[in-house]
Amino acid sequence: MSPVVRPATRADVPATLEIYNHAVLHTTASYDLEPVSLDTRLAWFDHKRAAGWPILVLEEADKVIGWATYGPFREKPGYAGTVEHSVYIRDGLRGAGLGTLLMTSLIEDASARGFHVMVGGVAADNAGGLAFHARLGFVQVAHFRQVGYKFGRWLDLAFMELLLNGETDQISG
Repeated sequence: MSPVVRPATRADVPATLEIYNHAVLHTTASYDLEPVSLDTRLAWFDHKRAAGWPILVLEEADKVIGWATYGPFREKPGYAGTVEHSVYIRDGLRGAGLGTLLMTSLIEDASARGFHVMVGGVAADNAGGLAFHARLGFVQVAHFRQVGYKFGRWLDLAFMELLLNGETDQISG
């Protein structure tokens, strides 16, 4: 059975939480330092849904194997055309094109809603994450030095940008 991208339901939150908390504990995909509780994640889910933001899951054989979402980049009204995304794939399944399935759907959703730019923050030493975004058409537009601290070391953060809706005037990285 092929993986299917679909809107997340509240019943998917425990599976998405498991994927997220594994990333928190073992990767620099999130700069959270401690696992998130189920109650906290349910509140996050309810808040995103109430605000109209998408949360997508990737399901295979009735098991959630990834999820993605986007939301506001910044709160000021002038940033309303820009969204920031997150994408997580279950440990052991990364690198098989599953993230591309999720991100393609997320990008299509953002484009259909008329957003102009999608931004993603990637740990600058995460070559796989940077290459993943580049394959999707994202361009690195910023490199912040030592803005995060995790696993006993300072982390640089790269911002990746995709101009949506057929725009071609990407900024050179």
